[in-house]
Amino acid sequence: MKILWLKTGPLHPLDTGGKIRTYNMLRALKRQHQVTYLALCPPHIPDDVRKSAAEYCHLAAWIPWPEAAKRSPRFLAEVAANFISSRLPFVMAKYRSAKMAATIFEMDATGGFDLIICDFLTPSVNLIWPGRRLRTPTLLFQHNVEALIWKRLYENATGLKRAYLRGQWQRLRRFEFESSARFDAVVAVSDEDATLMRNDYALKNILGAVPTGVDCEFFGASQWPRQEHSLVFLGSMDWMPNIDAVEFFTGEIWPTVKKKYPHATFTIVGRNPPPKVKELEERIAGVRVTGTVDDVRPFLAAATAMIVPLRVGGGTRIKIFEGMATGIPVVSTRIGAEGLPVKHAENILLADNPTDFSEQIAALFDAPATAARIGAAGRELVRTQFSWESVNQIFQGYCQQAVALGNKRK
Repeated sequence: MKILWLKTGPLHPLDTGGKIRTYNMLRALKRQHQVTYLALCPPHIPDDVRKSAAEYCHLAAWIPWPEAAKRSPRFLAEVAANFISSRLPFVMAKYRSAKMAATIFEMDATGGFDLIICDFLTPSVNLIWPGRRLRTPTLLFQHNVEALIWKRLYENATGLKRAYLRGQWQRLRRFEFESSARFDAVVAVSDEDATLMRNDYALKNILGAVPTGVDCEFFGASQWPRQEHSLVFLGSMDWMPNIDAVEFFTGEIWPTVKKKYPHATFTIVGRNPPPKVKELEERIAGVRVTGTVDDVRPFLAAATAMIVPLRVGGGTRIKIFEGMATGIPVVSTRIGAEGLPVKHAENILLADNPTDFSEQIAALFDAPATAARIGAAGRELVRTQFSWESVNQIFQGYCQQAVALGNKRK
């Protein structure tokens, strides 16, 4: 097949779960199909990042896109203007590009593509062109049910922020339904997400789900001794659900853990932590914030347990499977592990309120044999069922179905 892949930025550095998933799936597609990667690209992106696209596509086309830095005067002005005058949620409106839209429709008309894949919902904002519809079969690859994330953010917020998030959630829900319905096919990353889109949006074009994959050779079993009473959290720290998670943990769970285990440590590993996350290191004993790291494996190898205290989110959590692949035991909320075929007390520990969460951590701290058993079972689950090879076979089957549906539409 000849595939046009739409994205809102380059994949390198591979510092988010979404980028890692896309990177591995594109590399597999490239081995059997002709892949053109069309994406927005901020002007400050280094040349080597653009050149690295050769790892996952045959041809890359970049659309200049001057993104406003978060919390900058321009960013705040754009947020205010969007709030006042736009029907689109800001998280989608910010990616509108007349040039990208024109390029997509030109490639559709002249490129001879067999399939156009929209990676995440965000690029779809550039497929809205009055009076025109793409001729090429289309597939939306939904890594999350985006409106669900914003609904949970709204439900956990207070004051003026709650009112703002409610409006953004409602706009996003409308946009997500309308945009998803335009595609010939939609693929989710968990059965839960696929079911939610079928039921909540009444969509008839949901093909199914692609499970999360892991490079089990890269994330091999750790042979290093673990530091006693140590916890680690992995995640991009410029993503609101992750910020909410570490604030929730340090505010409502960590004090109980620290009281029982005075020498306990908690390390937050992830790119671009905002000031309020960096300040946790200064305000709270035992907390460390690393920012971007070259390799997360040493942090997974050193900790007693990995925690996932998410209260907000959607899709699947690739970081959980990466952690499991190394053999570290995981303690998560049910939202944090939503979409993963895990079992409490067998290959993961699950807890949703602060008291239960701290008790599950204590269960691992106090019983090394339990921690080793949970960690080994998690690693076995990932190793036997969720390699990238098996995941990519499923995705390519969905691509073929999307082509058939799109050609039937013509």
